[in-house]
Amino acid sequence: MFFAPALRATRFTPRAHDRAFERFVNDAFAGTARRSPLVEQDDKSWTLSLDVPGFAREDLSIGIEGAVVRIKSKADAKRQFKAAYELPLDIDAAASEAKLENGVLTLKLAKVVPVSQVSQLQIN
Repeated sequence: MFFAPALRATRFTPRAHDRAFERFVNDAFAGTARRSPLVEQDDKSWTLSLDVPGFAREDLSIGIEGAVVRIKSKADAKRQFKAAYELPLDIDAAASEAKLENGVLTLKLAKVVPVSQVSQLQIN
C-alpha cells in the first residue's frame, strides 16, 4: 500500500490553469469578449489598432494619463465600449493622434523621451 500525505494549506489558492479556464469561460459566455489590440512599435511611437464597428467619431472618447490610454463610448452612444491599455513608457498626448476609418480605430501614441537626471559629482 502506498501512502501519500495530504498537505493542507490555511487558505485556498487556485492554480494558474484553473484561472485560465475561468477567464476562457467568462470571455466565451459573457458576450463581451475582450479583444486585444494590434500593437506595433518603433523608436518614437506605438501604434494600436482596435476594431470598433458601428461607432462614429462622436461616440468615442480617448483619455491619456501617464502610460495608460483609456477608450470608452459616450453615454448617449447606441452601444457601450470600454477599454484601457497600459504601455511601458509615458505617452506624449500632444504629439499623439487618433483616426477612425471603416470601423478600425488607429491610435498613434508618441513616446515621452525620458530625460536623464544624472549629475556628475566631483571627487576630492
